[in-house]
Amino acid sequence: MIDAIERVVRELEEDRSLLEPDRLRERLEALDRLDAYLPFLSDVPQAVLGVESNDAGVYLRARAVCARLEAANGELYEAIRGEIRRGRGHDALLRWVRSPEREARVGVGYDVGDGVGYDYLDELVSGVLQFEEPDAGEVAREPEMVFYQPTPAHHIFDLVGGAGLTAEDVLVDLGSGLGHVPLLVSICTGASSVGIELEAAYVERARQCAQRLNVKATFFCEDARVADLSRGTVFYLYTPFVGSILRDVLDRLRREAASRRIRICTYGPCTAVVAEEPWLEAAAAPEMDRIVLFRSRG
Repeated sequence: MIDAIERVVRELEEDRSLLEPDRLRERLEALDRLDAYLPFLSDVPQAVLGVESNDAGVYLRARAVCARLEAANGELYEAIRGEIRRGRGHDALLRWVRSPEREARVGVGYDVGDGVGYDYLDELVSGVLQFEEPDAGEVAREPEMVFYQPTPAHHIFDLVGGAGLTAEDVLVDLGSGLGHVPLLVSICTGASSVGIELEAAYVERARQCAQRLNVKATFFCEDARVADLSRGTVFYLYTPFVGSILRDVLDRLRREAASRRIRICTYGPCTAVVAEEPWLEAAAAPEMDRIVLFRSRG
């Protein structure tokens, strides 16, 4: 094992190009490789007490490589945060998901990937937004309220690229959690964005992030069944609730659609339920593992 670790460490030590800003994806892959070999890197002083000094040297070299790669990532994230504060976050973030090949093929220049998994874009977004996961909240969630899980970043960028958001739009995320979707929509488009979330600790974290980055996203600690939805033109649901709660929210959205055209973007199991709504039509064949765009009829 130690020989395999030493070969990986030597390879990464010699590849100085990994420190270049545009090698983020490769740096993250390198860190994953090291983590796979050295799950105890965060506690090296204790780990090396019982090994030969040569082996200990390899562990310490691996830590040094990790530190250099993480420092390069930190510098990149801070540079992107600076661009966001100056109102130039659109280009600073979307350059990491643009794909000229895909743009030539399907007309949308975002390579969003497939499936439900998380990838390097989630590491990028987490590093830039610097969320601190709050402690478990005190809100007593009803059985039909789904435990919070953030939308994978590549699907958020899919929404950004495919929903046709303009400065006239207000996107409302129903069950916004830490605020990933409203924040990225405000950063990457001209649309306004609102997050509706029942858990106060999540709302507070989202507001703090928006303030730090000078992002005009608004967050409310409210139940989606009673929140004010009158400003929304686009609504996003990552299956935040099921059953009768989802039914109540869809009925509210139907009433909103009686006075104006709206769009609904869904992700996850709620997509199948939304697809059955006669007052909505899907822009394409619904898929639960992709963002699906629905438009109100009429």
